[in-house]
Amino acid sequence: MQQQILILDFGSQFTQLIARRLREMNVYCEIHPFNKIPEITSDIKGVILSGSPHSVRQENPLNPDLTAIKGKLPLLGICYGAQLLAHFYGGEVGKSNSREYGRANLDFVDAENPLFKGISQQSQVWMSHGDTILNVPENYKIVASTHDVKVAGFALTNEQTWGIQFHPEVYHSTEGALLLQNFVKGICGCIGDWTASSFIDTTVAELKQKLGNDKVVLGLSGGVDSSVAAVLLHKAIGANLHCIFVDNGLLRKDEFEQVLDSYKGMGLNVKGVNAKKLFYDALQNISDPEGKRKAIGKTFIDVFDEESKSIKDAKWLGQGTIYPDVIESLSVNGPSATIKSHHNVGGLPDYMKLQVVEPLRSLFKDEVRRVGTTLGIDKDLIGRHPFPGPGLAIRILGDITEEKVQILQEVDAIFINGLKSSNLYDTVWQAGAILLPIQSVGVMGDERTYEKVVALRAVSSTDGMTADWCHLPYEFLAKISNEIINKVKGVNRVVYDISSKPPATIEWE
Repeated sequence: MQQQILILDFGSQFTQLIARRLREMNVYCEIHPFNKIPEITSDIKGVILSGSPHSVRQENPLNPDLTAIKGKLPLLGICYGAQLLAHFYGGEVGKSNSREYGRANLDFVDAENPLFKGISQQSQVWMSHGDTILNVPENYKIVASTHDVKVAGFALTNEQTWGIQFHPEVYHSTEGALLLQNFVKGICGCIGDWTASSFIDTTVAELKQKLGNDKVVLGLSGGVDSSVAAVLLHKAIGANLHCIFVDNGLLRKDEFEQVLDSYKGMGLNVKGVNAKKLFYDALQNISDPEGKRKAIGKTFIDVFDEESKSIKDAKWLGQGTIYPDVIESLSVNGPSATIKSHHNVGGLPDYMKLQVVEPLRSLFKDEVRRVGTTLGIDKDLIGRHPFPGPGLAIRILGDITEEKVQILQEVDAIFINGLKSSNLYDTVWQAGAILLPIQSVGVMGDERTYEKVVALRAVSSTDGMTADWCHLPYEFLAKISNEIINKVKGVNRVVYDISSKPPATIEWE
């Protein structure tokens, strides 16, 4: 059974980063809402309590039942998690005199404590809390302090429980990775054997057992997620996998033909389906982003339901759902705010007679790429930028028309092809163009114009959870802007999005 660390989420924006840092150590972990604690099985070697925007001092504070965990497994509380372990067990938490936010340095470190093994005096840490631990309970020992925060870290003297008021998961905590390693490997005893190769072996074996001789229909998008999912399923069930690629009319320029061509020679049984009209009809007069996602999701399922009926005895629908999708969708019933819905998470309507199989639902995006590389998938396909499931529909602000789609396809093609020809494509995590619901005055020749505005977006990231805007060369942006305005009829202004995530999401809708 795979060793794992359980992370209980109290709604912090950094919770996924905790998971990312552990995965980088080849230690498997899962995030669960604090109020939906899974069964504590023998494979769980330790538990981490995340931070939170909430306060332990508020009315009806977030306070899970830790009876099966505290004192029985190694336990680390981070920020809110630490305050919870102090407040509800006999300590005192109060409002900070001043908001403790940003960089700080540890001026006291108990080097003998296993959590702080190798952590240097004056080590930089990142604080982000409005409350602070004023007094610790009995049997709690202070093991780290800063100039302003006396209880920056504590340890219980009679059990394997720790709390820290800083965030080791963010890069601003310069030795945060070492502290987390001390916990998951030194204290919890995880050996760190969760690799791409081990994931492939385990997943293929599980798929063989789960699916047997059943047939699976899978929706391909041309992206890395669905492609890797398809190859894993193909390794498990061979010809019993039937792949369908749907043209929803919201793809990039010529993408339908290019994607179908890219799958030739991969041994996958792929059928292309032109469903443009169905999607355009479903999207008619819908401007709300969530409304567009739901309309696309429903139509997508309807198309698949129809296509699956032509595959005799198909029992499963394969999907390229990845872990951030699962986490965001789970947050509907948990403490975190839901940013957007995902039409490929959470099951299927009752009328659809297919069960769901999601081979990648435990992986982050960069992990999917590593698995794809290990599987030998073409590097051009592995290196493709992420593209949203709803396609250009969420890059066209406002209602969707075929004319708007065609305009954006042309703009997007110029931008993406420009990145490739300038050797910038591989330096960018994700790029695309957005058609704005405004028009602006321009001058072309001796004539005034009143035409559409497009925004270009390019970000750098490792997993899409956080992202910085790419500092593309001015010369490149000038060239692309000029080419778009000259070649795409109906566009007279180009702007560049310099927002980072957070607070801005990568997509505009």
